Parts: sequence; C-alpha cells; structure tokens
Amino acid sequence: MNANDIIKNCKEQVRERIVQYTTRAFHLLPVLERPLILDIGCGAGAPSVELARLSKGHVVAFDIDQSSLDKFREKVKMTSFAGKISIVYCSLLALSFFNEIFDIIWAEGSIMFIGFEKGLREWKPWLKPNGYLVIHDDVQHITKKLELIHTCGYKLITYFHLSKEIWWDEYYKPLQEEFDKLRVQHADDEEFLELLDPEQEEIDNVRKSPERHASVFFIMKK
Repeated sequence: MNANDIIKNCKEQVRERIVQYTTRAFHLLPVLERPLILDIGCGAGAPSVELARLSKGHVVAFDIDQSSLDKFREKVKMTSFAGKISIVYCSLLALSFFNEIFDIIWAEGSIMFIGFEKGLREWKPWLKPNGYLVIHDDVQHITKKLELIHTCGYKLITYFHLSKEIWWDEYYKPLQEEFDKLRVQHADDEEFLELLDPEQEEIDNVRKSPERHASVFFIMKK
C-alpha cells in the first residue's frame, strides 16, 4: 500500500464515525417500500452501505475517484449487500438518468462541486413524484439555502446541524491522533511526511476557525 492509500484509508476509517448522522437523517424520512436510492459522490461508500442496510432497497452509488470505488467494492464483498448496491464510475458533471426514477436522492458533501441551487434544479427531474432529496452541506449561507429549497419547488421536511463540536470531537480530533501515529511510524520517510502536511493544514484551519466547519443535513420532498 502506497503512502497516499495509507492516508486515505486512515481518513475513511475515521469518517465511519460520521455515518451515525446518515442514519439519523434517514430515520427522518417516511418508511418507503424497497426504495431506489441514488447516492451522489459516494466516495468509499460508508453512507451507501448504511443506506442499503436501513432501506432494504437498492442503492446506485457513483463517484469519480476510482481508488475509493475500488475500496468500496472490496467493502461490499464483505457485507450481505452485494446485490443491493450498484457502484458506478462517473463524473458529477456527466450524470444522466431517466426522469422520475429514484425514490430518494442522497448527497453528502458533493453538491458543493456544482452549487446548491444547480444541484437542486438538475437533480429534481430524476426524483419520482413525492420523492425525497437529502443534502449534507456546509453551514455557510444556510438562510439562502433554505430559501432556495422553497424557490426550487421542494417542501422542506426538516434539517439538523452537525456542530463544530461534533466535527472536532468525532472527526478532526481522532484524525489528528491517527496522523500523529503515522508521523511516528514513518518518521524516516520524508516523502510520506510531506504528504501529511496538507492534511495537517486542514486540521489546523479547523482549530483556527471551527465555526466554518459545521454542517447541515437538509431533508426535503419533491
């Protein structure tokens, strides 16, 4: 395993701690009979696996990061959900589906790449009538985002925050601890330590401006 993979695996393992909020968001939806779910920007698949488990439906999960998808496929093989998750390599900008096909569209941390309003408008046709869109996005401009949900023709069901304390205690602090271990383990590997520098910079930025690193789950209905 190369240095990049070691660091990425470390981040993915810590990311599993945040899946409990995927679970919380899902339980705010009504019970749907074996829904078809689109997971936009699935990464290594932690939320996708949880959605397959919770929904007892089928999840179409896609991302453009091939190494993350490879890990996702290996992960799925070790679960009972192999037949319930379709993993697709695709760019967010190249998505194309028939209209009114999905019961739920789920996007954690991915709508930022095309913009909140554009995502709401472009993804809406793929939802069945009365289908649900769940977005996990940063907390900035939340008032404007709530307005856009209404403007784009959705009904807001509810929303909830992941506070700066949650992100620090459940993600960045454990990640710092894991990176500290890696620095000790690879103390003689200058290239490895250089790869950790931008990761450390992100954690340092969170320490300086923790309020900028809170996030929100928005649950809405078409």
